[in-house]
Amino acid sequence: MNATIQEIEGIDDYWGPAFRSVYEGEGHEAFVQQLDDRIKQHDKEIEKLCNFHYQGFIDSIRELLQVRSHAEELHAEISNVDANVKETTEALCIRADELIRARRVELNIAATIEKMELCLPLLTTYSKLKSQVEAKRYYPALKTLEQLEHVLLPRVGPYKWCAQISSDIPRLRQAIRDASMADLRDFLENIRRLSPQVGAMALKQTQDMMGRSLANIISKKDKSQGVTASDGPQCPHELVDFSPLHRCLHIHTVLGAKNDFIQYYRSQRRQQARLVLIPSSGNLHDSIQGIRNYLHAVLGFFILEEHLLTAGAGLVSKDWLLDTWGMSVTKVASTLRTNTSLVTDPNLMLKIKDQIMLFINTLKCYGLPTDPLPLLLQEMAEHYTEVLMQRWVGVFRDILDNGSFLPIEVQNQEEYDSVMDKFPYDGEELETQPFPRKFPFSSLVTSVYVQVKEFIYAWLMYSAGLGLGGERRAGAARHSASLLLSRSFAGCLSALFRRPLPLVQLVQIIVDTQYLEDATVCLYEFISNITGSELVTTQAAGSMFQAARDDAEQQICDKLEKKVDEFLDLENYDWLLVEPIGQASSFVTDMLSYLSGVLTSLEQLPERARVAAVRAATNRIATRLRALLLDPAVKQISSGALYQLDLDVIQCEQFAAGEPVPGLREGELLEHFASLRQLLDLITGWDWSSYLHDVGIDGGKYTLVTPKDAATLLEKLKEAEQKSSVFSVLKKNERDRRKLLDTVLKQLKQLQNQDS
Repeated sequence: MNATIQEIEGIDDYWGPAFRSVYEGEGHEAFVQQLDDRIKQHDKEIEKLCNFHYQGFIDSIRELLQVRSHAEELHAEISNVDANVKETTEALCIRADELIRARRVELNIAATIEKMELCLPLLTTYSKLKSQVEAKRYYPALKTLEQLEHVLLPRVGPYKWCAQISSDIPRLRQAIRDASMADLRDFLENIRRLSPQVGAMALKQTQDMMGRSLANIISKKDKSQGVTASDGPQCPHELVDFSPLHRCLHIHTVLGAKNDFIQYYRSQRRQQARLVLIPSSGNLHDSIQGIRNYLHAVLGFFILEEHLLTAGAGLVSKDWLLDTWGMSVTKVASTLRTNTSLVTDPNLMLKIKDQIMLFINTLKCYGLPTDPLPLLLQEMAEHYTEVLMQRWVGVFRDILDNGSFLPIEVQNQEEYDSVMDKFPYDGEELETQPFPRKFPFSSLVTSVYVQVKEFIYAWLMYSAGLGLGGERRAGAARHSASLLLSRSFAGCLSALFRRPLPLVQLVQIIVDTQYLEDATVCLYEFISNITGSELVTTQAAGSMFQAARDDAEQQICDKLEKKVDEFLDLENYDWLLVEPIGQASSFVTDMLSYLSGVLTSLEQLPERARVAAVRAATNRIATRLRALLLDPAVKQISSGALYQLDLDVIQCEQFAAGEPVPGLREGELLEHFASLRQLLDLITGWDWSSYLHDVGIDGGKYTLVTPKDAATLLEKLKEAEQKSSVFSVLKKNERDRRKLLDTVLKQLKQLQNQDS
């Protein structure tokens, strides 16, 4: 137990184990007894200690009493002081409360200022954004919007007005995008309006460059000294302000829609290209201005696209530009081909050709392909030739309508030199003759020759600048001149020959065409001199007027046949003539004399023409005489009339046998009278046995006499004999002859029936 008590005394704060050991043990009473004893022991010790210190305690009490009085005095003083302090501190507390409130307000103001300092850039930036949008400065506005969204708004707290600004940002971004697209559409409209001016400026610069020479450069430099440079655009693309386009591109780049913007721009420009390719005026062929405006618009469009190829930041690619141009140049060529094919004015054709050449050269300057425009110029050259030929058809018609078709006669040397200057004629024979001198050709030759040279000049004006070599130009010019003569002029001649012309004029025209054909070599030499090419002597006109000459020769033949008909229409045969007059009829003699004179006047014609004329005349004579003999209207023919006709045929045969013109085969003209001669010989010779024996046998004496013709003539003889012997008694020989005639006539009719 003592140990437990000692443990309790030794521990101040944790007695639990000691008490647990007491309660768990059996010595509770002993423990309590010992604990009381221990307490008494300590009381005694305390009493001893107090007694030991009692005097000190008394002194302390005495001092304490003294201190009490002092304490009361001090308390009174403190009370006074406290009262005074209370009075003083009440105002101070009021001031302190006011100070606290002021300090709180100051802190709130400072916090507010701090927040406002954070919000002020946001508000300033937002106001700036509004101003930029209103001023249509969309690219800076978009940059401001990006700063507002990603920098300033996250820095400011979640205020309601910040949420409103945040919700307004997508709308502003879309508004900027829509506004930039509106600017793009305005730019596209503006660029379409300015494209013709760009193209016109580019063509003018190309034209100035093509006409530039060292002398021109020096003269322009001298003139430009002391003159300030012009503030105007120096390059065609400077006429257009591309800044709206670049702003739109930058805006869509910032918006992340650059590819969409590029595709939209290209699609819009391709649509504009299709519109540009459609002429604004429906009829480009009416004037050169329509062609100019069309080419200016097309060229300006692609010059601007070519500029964007290098300065457009990917807006235009090389492949896209070439693809669009390939589509466009084909359409341009087709449009020009369609409209130029309707042009009928050669001067307008020349202007169009020059404009297209300038267009091609400008395209080369900007690196754009020119095919198929050179091919178009070649096709236009063919049409230009047709237009020139059509114009010269009118010139040739005027020459032919106003021509006298008489050989040129000059009275003096001046007139002679004038003709020689116009036409390359070898006049050595005329040089020795006195005046007046007469050329073998008419004014038609000189007029046509001069006009052909004018045609060549006009054609060469078109070929200039096409890049053709001298040989090609010369060959094309020769071909065009040949076409002019062989088609246009020959066609005018053929039209002229459809009208009735005097024989003299027909002869002169044939002579003139021969001289024009011979002068073709001189025309080729003239072309070679102009083009600087070698003279081509193998290419000749040949018979370029042969068709026209054939028409003229046919008309000569027709006139001769008509004249023969006129002479034969004057015949006054007495078909019941008893005895012939012993010589050819007068109309036959006159007719042959006329033919001889006409054939003499045809000496200037080619041999072929004279041969054709005499063939036609003799054939007509033979045909008409035979027709007279077998005319159904003539019912009776006496032997005397038959012998008279035989004399006329003999006269004609003598004319034919005399070969009135050279170039005939021997006996050729007599062949025309062969059938008539055999018929007359058969009747006058009364050689019926030979005829009946040789019928149907080739090579017979009377092969060309048909049974029908022989029977017809015999019937006419029979009728005439019956009329003359109706009141007389026939002699025996006449009766025998009559019987023979009846017998032969019967056999001829049998043969005729067999043939039919």
